[in-house]
Amino acid sequence: MPTRARVDEFIAVVESGDHAGAIERYYTEDASMQENAAPPRVGRDGLVAHERGILAQMKEVHSKALVSVVEGDHVMIHWNFDLVGLDGKTRHVDEIAMQEWRGDRIFRERFFYNAAKA
Repeated sequence: MPTRARVDEFIAVVESGDHAGAIERYYTEDASMQENAAPPRVGRDGLVAHERGILAQMKEVHSKALVSVVEGDHVMIHWNFDLVGLDGKTRHVDEIAMQEWRGDRIFRERFFYNAAKA
């Protein structure tokens, strides 16, 4: 079960812009991520590679956690992301992340957002 301090550390790393590093440091080796109803991606190494691929398409990424709730092994974070692509266009993503932690690491995460606006 994560402590409030551990979740706050994770949020701070993401807000600092180190998205791939957050996955490396805060996810289990067998972690999964799922975007809306898409099939989950499984395995930390693949999650890191996917995140780096997304970030390579961005000039800038601004991340802000608006609300976070820790309830036992479950964490919910309401994120706002402003993504500036290599083409200079900015997209705003308003996302809810539902996480299941195993000890002090994220084991399973699912994101909910409006894909038409992402």
